[in-house]
Amino acid sequence: MRHSLKADGKVALLLCAIASAGLLALAMPGRIGWWPLLFVALAPLLLQVLNARPGRSALGGFVFGLVYNLALLYWILIVLGRYGGLPLWISLPALVLLAAYMACFPAVFCGLLSLLAGRFQCRGRSVAILVWSAPVLWVGLDYLRSLLFSGFPWMDLGYGLFSQPVLIQAADLGGHHLITFSLVLCNGLVVGVVDRQRRGVRGNLRLERGLLLAALAFLGLIGGSSWFRYQEVSSITARSMQAKVAVVQGNVDQAIKWSPATKEATVATYLKLSRQVVREAGTELVIWPETALPFYPQKDALINRVTDFTTTNNTWILTGAPLYTITSQAGGSDLVRYYNGAVLLGPGGRVGGQYAKQHLVPFGEYVPLRRFLPFLAPLVESIGDFSVGAEKGPLVLGAMKLGMLICYESIFPDIARESVDRGANLLVNVTNDAWYGRSSAPYQSMAMAVFRAVENKRTLIRAANTGISGFVDPLGRITAHTEIFTEAALSALVPMLELTTVFTRGGYRFGTVCAVLMPLLVVFRPRRKE
Repeated sequence: MRHSLKADGKVALLLCAIASAGLLALAMPGRIGWWPLLFVALAPLLLQVLNARPGRSALGGFVFGLVYNLALLYWILIVLGRYGGLPLWISLPALVLLAAYMACFPAVFCGLLSLLAGRFQCRGRSVAILVWSAPVLWVGLDYLRSLLFSGFPWMDLGYGLFSQPVLIQAADLGGHHLITFSLVLCNGLVVGVVDRQRRGVRGNLRLERGLLLAALAFLGLIGGSSWFRYQEVSSITARSMQAKVAVVQGNVDQAIKWSPATKEATVATYLKLSRQVVREAGTELVIWPETALPFYPQKDALINRVTDFTTTNNTWILTGAPLYTITSQAGGSDLVRYYNGAVLLGPGGRVGGQYAKQHLVPFGEYVPLRRFLPFLAPLVESIGDFSVGAEKGPLVLGAMKLGMLICYESIFPDIARESVDRGANLLVNVTNDAWYGRSSAPYQSMAMAVFRAVENKRTLIRAANTGISGFVDPLGRITAHTEIFTEAALSALVPMLELTTVFTRGGYRFGTVCAVLMPLLVVFRPRRKE
C-alpha cells in the first residue's frame, strides 16, 4: 500500500512538472505567447514540491526543465543543422544536452525549495516559507546561469512580459530579475491561496496570513511603481531631444552571405534600401545589421561604394563588419586578431569609431577547447574565429552617443548598463538572426532586447539581417518593427534620454543579492520536525 502511494506521488509530481513546463512554454514569446499564463504556470510544480521530499522534488524540477527547454530551444537544430552543417546525429544530442544542462537549474531550485519549505519533515510548515523562498532561489539560480560557462541567460521568466510595457517599468529598479522575482512570487501566492483551503491547516495562522499579505503588498508596490514610472517617463520622452535614424534589413540568405561571388550584390541591396530612407529629410544615421559587410572594410575596395553613398547623401552609416588588428611581435612576426565588429562611416570616408564585440557566442564565433573538439570546427569556418573586444564606451555622432550591442550581447544586461554608465543615450543592437530560421528565436531575441531599453530608460534601435528590426522607446514600447525574412527599411525620430535609473546606479545587483541569499536560506532553514 505504501509503495503504491509513493508511486502515485511520483507520477503526480511528474505530471505537474510537465503541466508547468507546457504552460510556461505557451506563455513565452513566439508563435503563441499567452503571457497571462506566466502568473500561474509554475503553480502545479510548486504545489507538488511543497509536499515532496527534496530528491523527488529535484527529479520533478529536472523533468520540468528538460521538457520546457526542449520546447523553448528547439531552434538549436536549425542553427547547428541547417546553417552549422552538422548532421542530425550531432545536432539532436547537442540540443538534448543543452536542455539537460538548463534543466539542472530548476532541479536545484525544486530540491532546495523542498528542503527549505517542504512538509516532508513537518506537515504543519507554513506555506509562506515557500512563497518567499521560491523567488529568491529562482532569481539566484538565473543569475548563476548567466555567469557559468560564459553564461546563457536565454529567456529568463520576466522576459515573457516584454509586450506589456505598463507591467515591466520596475525593471529600471532591479532589472529583468525583479520582474522574474515578482512573477515567481505571484505563482507562490496562488499556491498559498490553494493550500489554505485544505483541511487541517495548522501552525501560526496569523503570522502566515501576515506573510501572504506582505507578498501581496510587495506585488502591489511593484505594480504601482511600474504604472507611476510609465506615466512619468512618457511625459519626459515626449519632451526629449530626438534624432532621425533609419534601420535597413537586407534579408540576405545566410547560405550565400559569405560567398565572395555575392558580396557586391549584398552591398547593392543595402545601398538600394538605404536610398529609400535617406530621401526623407533629416536622416542623420542609417544602421545596417551585424556583418552586413561580408568582407574586411580595411582592405576591400568595395567599401568605397559605401563611403561614396555617405558622401553623396551627406549622412552616416553604422554597419556591422568583420574587423582585424595587426600587432608586431618581439621576434619580428605579426599577431593578427579578428573581431566581430561595427564601424561608423561618414561623408568623405571618415571613420567615426569602431566597436568590437565583447561577449562572443561559444561554438558560433569561437570553439572552446578546439583542440579537443575538432569536429565542431565547421561551425566557425564560415565567419572566422574571433577575439574579444575591450572597448565599452559609446560611439559618438554629434548629440548621439551610441551604446553598441552586437548579436546576443543584448541578452546580457551588464553590457548595455556599462555603456549607458559611460554616457550612451541610445542603444543600438545589430544582429543576424538568420541562423534561427522561421522559429520562435527571433521573437525571443527581440523580447530580451526590449528589457535593455526599459532597464536603462534608453531608446533601443535594432537592425537585423532577416528580422526582427525596429525601434523600442525608453518605456519598452515597440514603436515600429519589420516582419522576419523580408527586405525592409524603416526610419523614425528616436528620443535621446539622459536619465540615470536605479538599475544603472546599482539595482543591477538584485540578481547577485538573491544568489548570496541562497546559501543563507539553506544554513538558517527551519529544522523543526513534527
